[in-house]
Amino acid sequence: MDSQPQNQRVPIRLLLVDDEKSFADILTKRLMRRNITTATVYSSAEGIQMLMKSPFDVAVIDFKMEGMDGIELLKVFKKMDPTLPVIILTGHGSEQASRQGKALGAYDYLSKPYDLEKLIAKIEAAVGDGGKRHE
Repeated sequence: MDSQPQNQRVPIRLLLVDDEKSFADILTKRLMRRNITTATVYSSAEGIQMLMKSPFDVAVIDFKMEGMDGIELLKVFKKMDPTLPVIILTGHGSEQASRQGKALGAYDYLSKPYDLEKLIAKIEAAVGDGGKRHE
């Protein structure tokens, strides 16, 4: 019989895109400890390349990045995989940016500094309901 113990869930596959390397590396370590397999990249271009190579259950992307920002990256991700839930994480949050992101298909929006438990809850909710936001 090939079943997993009930207390061992399949790891969530998360793509993290944030150009703030030290922040991204710390967040990656914290998520990995929570059974969230995290592929971390530091630019939108790397995020696009990574999504082309591998499937993910959810993406967490920074709003304000050099070159292509989070809103533009969200548009590309949604064209590449319309079912991929995307959570926008930013230190430059605004209600307008939040509304714009959600209108373009972002699952949710969280401001930095973030609460790890709240972020994990959003990640698990996004994966659990297939990225379909409940209003």
